[in-house]
Amino acid sequence: MSNIKKKIAVVEDDPFLNKAFLLKLGSAGFNTVSIKDGEEAMDIISKEMPDLILLDLMLPHRSGFEILADLKKDVKLKDIPVLILTNLGQEEERQRGLSMGAKEYLVKTDIKLEEVVEKINGYLKQEVL
Repeated sequence: MSNIKKKIAVVEDDPFLNKAFLLKLGSAGFNTVSIKDGEEAMDIISKEMPDLILLDLMLPHRSGFEILADLKKDVKLKDIPVLILTNLGQEEERQRGLSMGAKEYLVKTDIKLEEVVEKINGYLKQEVL
């Protein structure tokens, strides 16, 4: 088994949720990158090259939909799996996110942190430590 930890970018502006995801993912054996602002997301993602992105939709300065569109247009970043994690639970938003290329559309109130880690492991084929 490789000693290289997979890197997850957490794009979430809520300080409590951001910290909760960083702690949970860190304890599950992942390296994490915290991004709290839509404007800086693309620069940080391009620099850090994460293995997977957890993306909120309601962010300061740029929406998660805008970031997702930019990711999918970028040759270097388009194949990074994106899991949308949001409070927007309407079917229209869910369909939009999935049609734009997100692997999953998860509503925060409907899912536990442990389930998010399981989904990440499924996409990255990494065992929980």
